[in-house]
Amino acid sequence: MTILQHIPFVVRFKDRVMLLQRIIAKNRSDSQGEMHNFMMGPAIDVTVNRNYIYQDAFEQLTEDKAPNLRQKLRVRMVNAQGLEEAGVDGGGIFREFLSQLLKAGFDPNIGFFQSTHERLLYPNPEAAILAKDYLKHYHFLGRMLGKALYENMLVELPFASFFLCKLLSKHGTDVDIHHLESLDPEMYRNLLFLKNYSGNVESDLSLNFTVVNNQLGESQVVELKPGGRDIPVTNSNRISYIHLVADYRLNKQIHRHCQAFRAGLSDVINLEWLRMFDHNELQVLISGALIPVDLDDLRRNTNYSGGFTDEHPCMISFWRVVSQFTDTQKRQLLKFVTSCSRPPLLGFKELHPPFCVHSAGPEDRLPSASTCMNLLKLPEYLDDGIMREKLLYAVESGAGFELS
Repeated sequence: MTILQHIPFVVRFKDRVMLLQRIIAKNRSDSQGEMHNFMMGPAIDVTVNRNYIYQDAFEQLTEDKAPNLRQKLRVRMVNAQGLEEAGVDGGGIFREFLSQLLKAGFDPNIGFFQSTHERLLYPNPEAAILAKDYLKHYHFLGRMLGKALYENMLVELPFASFFLCKLLSKHGTDVDIHHLESLDPEMYRNLLFLKNYSGNVESDLSLNFTVVNNQLGESQVVELKPGGRDIPVTNSNRISYIHLVADYRLNKQIHRHCQAFRAGLSDVINLEWLRMFDHNELQVLISGALIPVDLDDLRRNTNYSGGFTDEHPCMISFWRVVSQFTDTQKRQLLKFVTSCSRPPLLGFKELHPPFCVHSAGPEDRLPSASTCMNLLKLPEYLDDGIMREKLLYAVESGAGFELS
């Protein structure tokens, strides 16, 4: 492990992923007991309203309420009328719950995370204004992301590179000025202009050692060093100014947010396990790789129910039609059924529960999906043209989406 943390590039990424999954599987077996029966062994039981997943989960799964999040998490869903939904959580409802929870918690509209111009997520510097207990929320979100990694569950959350670097760093501050380009490209260009400016910086640009924050529409001047308002930026001290601005934007402004998030993440995932990977690889661990969908691998690892078999005429038509999809359409199908458009890192044999196609009877309806079970409910279309039309309508529009 020590070698892998310092020179991980000597071992292939796939082999490091396999090692990480073996480490987690051993730890999970110790924490959760027998894996073949989700209902047995120690567990955390929660009840959440489908319309208030984030709020209900936050109230029940903070560190003081659920200290050992490595245990199984069994979920009961309550519908909009307050009635408990039918079904016993055999693991599928938990995965659907966690997927929806993470989607809600990292939504920039909620306010704890913002997105860069490239739509990459990072902590919102103004979160303290939005919630007094904002650090508790970051700790909670770190735990939930850790739970997804711990359960080998891919979630489509694209994070800014400087934020991922902070998660892997032992001190949380190992990011440099070049990461500023992804956060604030205009400021990055201005600082490069300042660095290369050939004129008199002090008289021409009239800068001092401050930055201006815009918090909820109000400007706030922050000194980069004591007495910064009265210290002009000159040709001789501009490099110091540039580094202080970058350090403020990338580190100091969100330092407490990131520390709380890292602490929550480490509640579930040992950060030393993740240091076998760089920040780009960590994003792949979280969200999967942007690689083509291997249809042969998917078919080899697909189950059937309701009367379907691999040799059923409808299934022969299904695979023939899907083989003619573009890669984007294949990803849309995968997202429609599993809630993630990217294949598992080590192939579809690692998808749990396995991808399954169930006969939904007569063909006068659209396909639907139970993402908590990775289940495609497919009417028995026997004509390739109708199969293609109905499938594409469903996966491109999200029509017919169901939850078990």
